Amino acid sequence: MEIGKTMSVCPVCLAKIPAKKVVGDDGNIYMEKRCWEHGSFRTLIWEGDLESYIAWAAGDANGIVTPVRAQPVEKGCPYDCGLCQSHERDGCCVLLELTNRCNLKCPVCFASAGDQKPHDLSLEEIGRQYDLLMERGGPFNIQLSGGEPTMRSDLDQIIALGKEKGFSFFQLNTNGVRLAKEAGYAQHLKDAGVSVAFLQFDGLDDEIYRTLRGADLLATKLKAIDNCKTVGLPVVLVPTVAPGVNDHALGEILKFALSRAPHVRGVHIQPISYFGRCGLEAPEIRLTIPAVLRRIEAQTEGMMKVTDFGGGGAESPYCSFHASYRRKQDGTIKALPRRRSQGCCVKSSEARDFVSQQWSGKAAGCDGDESTSSLDAFLQQTVENTFTVSGMVFQDAYNLDLDRLRRCYICEVDSGYGMVPFCAYNLTDIHGRALYRK
Repeated sequence: MEIGKTMSVCPVCLAKIPAKKVVGDDGNIYMEKRCWEHGSFRTLIWEGDLESYIAWAAGDANGIVTPVRAQPVEKGCPYDCGLCQSHERDGCCVLLELTNRCNLKCPVCFASAGDQKPHDLSLEEIGRQYDLLMERGGPFNIQLSGGEPTMRSDLDQIIALGKEKGFSFFQLNTNGVRLAKEAGYAQHLKDAGVSVAFLQFDGLDDEIYRTLRGADLLATKLKAIDNCKTVGLPVVLVPTVAPGVNDHALGEILKFALSRAPHVRGVHIQPISYFGRCGLEAPEIRLTIPAVLRRIEAQTEGMMKVTDFGGGGAESPYCSFHASYRRKQDGTIKALPRRRSQGCCVKSSEARDFVSQQWSGKAAGCDGDESTSSLDAFLQQTVENTFTVSGMVFQDAYNLDLDRLRRCYICEVDSGYGMVPFCAYNLTDIHGRALYRK
């Protein structure tokens, strides 16, 4: 039974083609599409019934916020990103890829780090990218990324330059190797102005790391967390979750993160997407939002429930999930009321404030000074005792939905294109060829 239409791309040639959403014989929701040259494709997009699929988007406020200085539409989505005038969000979080170098060779890497000739952005080029972002509606939340950004020795200068340009939130996306191995490096990053470390953390078993990262890394991850805790640098654990590899480990990851709270601010789950360098074949049954949430409930023995979670705010509700919990003195947790605004908000300014508070653990207006008012102290304590579980389901060439893409607020900044939605920038065909990524 057909329940909707959209546009997508052919996984072989990336040509834009019509797609429809259908209820399969098993009751799940699929995307079906056909390229006249390369045939038909069918991909699971929701492992659940039609009622749950519709209910997930209930209350979604699909307002349109036209990007600042949007580019004219010529070829149409997804070919005019930068952002174009048909895009429906002005951005929130922006990845600044500082280098394509990496100290790992992960079998799974959306950026295919290390496959190309080594290249670092110059400080001058980074400055121009900061300027571009301010002209396009900034300041946004900056994600220092790569490759592995800690391969550079000048992150302090990069952050200082960003602050001069008007940016205030700097998230470090890292594998944690240098944080673990180099004494004093965590303190250096905190002093430089890193707001939070988003730490690649796929489980508590080295077999998982051998499959996804090509090395035994558990001890390294644990050391990185400890080093950050020592200096008070907040951490968010970021597992890439692959079926049959570590989808059984979500409960273990969440319980571990809670045991390290409030220093570990939460867990941000990323079901694997099949683009870039991916040594795993896409299975017939993919990890969709309801499948991940059912695993969370089962593996935490009901401590975290499916009903605790809702879809995002600015982005399509089918792109993300989110729940916040209050940690109580007896060690238990209580789910906070779900609000559509719990995810990033429609306006980037609202989203920036939310993300900064949630992940850094600092209440707005509170600087941790002992002289702060009792209200400030209460607000700060409230934020510190909040634990967040979220996730982002990135799209690849098999399940790309251009209606979802037009609401994307997570962008990659590129000197040639401007601000490109993450899923468009990293989109590759079955041969690894990209539309945007060089």
